[in-house]
Amino acid sequence: MKRSIAVFAAMMLVGTSAYAYQVTGPVLEVTDTKIIVEKDKEKWEVARDKDTKGDKNIKKGDRVTIQYRMTATSIESKSGAKDAKKDDKKDDKAKK
Repeated sequence: MKRSIAVFAAMMLVGTSAYAYQVTGPVLEVTDTKIIVEKDKEKWEVARDKDTKGDKNIKKGDRVTIQYRMTATSIESKSGAKDAKKDDKKDDKAKK
């Protein structure tokens, strides 16, 4: 019984971290709203705010690991516009 609870708990942890990512490297720049880290000669800019947990005294040159998530803030569908254009063309042909 204890083993099945432990397995279930482990599966829940894996499931919740499916959309979590991390980047590790030296800090190139840090402000109240962002932190830029270098990883494999690429610059990774990650937004941060008052709710970001961790050391608030990070400075340029510190080596850090940042845990982050990608979350959509808006989604715009383009497929509906194409369908409307097709319907307009059909209407034009029917009028002729």
